[in-house]
Amino acid sequence: MPLTYPIAEQTLDNGLRVVVSSDRAVPIVAVNLWYDVGSRHEPPGLTGFAHLFEHLMFQGSRNVASGQHFSLLETAGASLNASTFFDRTNYFESLPSGGLDLALWLEADRMGYLLDAVNQENLVNQRDVVKEEKRQSYDNRPYGDSYERLVRLAFPEGHPYAHMTIGSMADLDAASVEDVHAFFRKYYGPNNAVLTIVGDVSEEDAFDAAKRYFGHLPAIPTPPPAPDGTIGPMTDVRRDDVESDVPSDLITMMFRLPVDGTPELDAAGLALDVLAAGQSGRLNRRLVRDEQIAQSVSGGALPLIGGVSFGTLTGIASDGIDLQKVEDALLEEIEKLAADGVTADELATVQAQAERDWLEQLATCAGRADEISHHALLFGDANRINTRIDQVQAVTVEQVQAAARKWIRAEGRVQVTYRRTESEEQE
Repeated sequence: MPLTYPIAEQTLDNGLRVVVSSDRAVPIVAVNLWYDVGSRHEPPGLTGFAHLFEHLMFQGSRNVASGQHFSLLETAGASLNASTFFDRTNYFESLPSGGLDLALWLEADRMGYLLDAVNQENLVNQRDVVKEEKRQSYDNRPYGDSYERLVRLAFPEGHPYAHMTIGSMADLDAASVEDVHAFFRKYYGPNNAVLTIVGDVSEEDAFDAAKRYFGHLPAIPTPPPAPDGTIGPMTDVRRDDVESDVPSDLITMMFRLPVDGTPELDAAGLALDVLAAGQSGRLNRRLVRDEQIAQSVSGGALPLIGGVSFGTLTGIASDGIDLQKVEDALLEEIEKLAADGVTADELATVQAQAERDWLEQLATCAGRADEISHHALLFGDANRINTRIDQVQAVTVEQVQAAARKWIRAEGRVQVTYRRTESEEQE
């Protein structure tokens, strides 16, 4: 099912890759900037730096006062945010098309001149914000530290995916202003980024605006490559059992998976979808509807480009049900998948779900801009948005079973369980 979203690309003299997809249907424009830096680029002792900059980027630059980035864009009718992940950091806004120049000027000012505003006071302030985020999202939220525990089990110490993007609070406490400045100079330059503009603007005007605001910024030295994280499937079982004040007993299993961009990962992802995606998934039918031993089940693949990806399966036990029953059922279904494979109807169902999700993502200017930046930065192919679903549809039942046998294995997993404390159970 070939898509035909228009894609036009130029690379500025300073190395900034600019991608434009004109769409005059509504007077909205999305600006999306991906930097090729995420937590996998962080060396030991500097974990959490990419995420720290997600915060610092909104605290002012040479010509923008602290807090003004949000207020100026919101006054212009924009919605905006940023996120950090293992493989990248992105900054994005959608606004009425008349605000394009404002959005580009703000993004360019912090790309070129952020360090004018990064001083000790700003660093301390945003470090405290990150600590509070960790307390709220990881430490004091039920199951909030599950992924921290899982990646530590799934990857050896020092592996680029062995720590979460939030990083180590000890590393952030030890960071000096000089450390922070050096990290920015290493990664945050035009030749280490992709700028995507989607929406109500002509290609010519969008490229002219990109050159006007970004063209004068100097390139940075070529950043060092991220460490190679190539590693095979799990070959043993590693567990972390937690007793905690949680609302229900929960188990999450994690499996190492093939690297993103390969048919093998597509096959592994579809295998997990057959198990856990939607009401028709095998786990939902058995554990939730038929046996009623689980309140809910979920799972899927998390694609990564650094030599390996991972996927998860999660089950939340029904009240009064021993979590071991949920674990046993999950493992039985994993073994059945490897032994018997999937049916053509099951594969067609999850492929149709993937197609629907992909079309929904591309239907908005903001969603399309993010996927264009994603595929341009990580795969060097912005047009992949038009061919991506064809790659998923090409996966066969044989490939799904082969991927399941190799990667999604009962004897090759890590898992974290959360059980309510004894006093909680008695209440």
